Amino acid sequence: MWICLHDAFLSVVYKDCPPDCLLVRARRQGDIEKIFPGYEVTASRHTDYRYRAVVPRRVVAEAIARRLQSIDYANFKASVADDALHRAYAQVWGTMYRLQR
Repeated sequence: MWICLHDAFLSVVYKDCPPDCLLVRARRQGDIEKIFPGYEVTASRHTDYRYRAVVPRRVVAEAIARRLQSIDYANFKASVADDALHRAYAQVWGTMYRLQR
């Protein structure tokens, strides 16, 4: 599952972890720590997502639920202050818009 947040982009999968956990992956340093502070993040240049952390499923669900409950914007892209992240999301938006058509 891709999770696009206004301050982080995450990929969450069930891979290489215990059944009660999920593998949270990120392309940018610091994105995992923003959402899951205190969990060990490993880095590797030999994987498609450089940064990874094994996080209990319950913790993942609770963190994403908190983010959902705190939505206070009418336009997601406008809520993204980080220029590089905003540009990436704009490209995703364009790709998905073309899919809609």
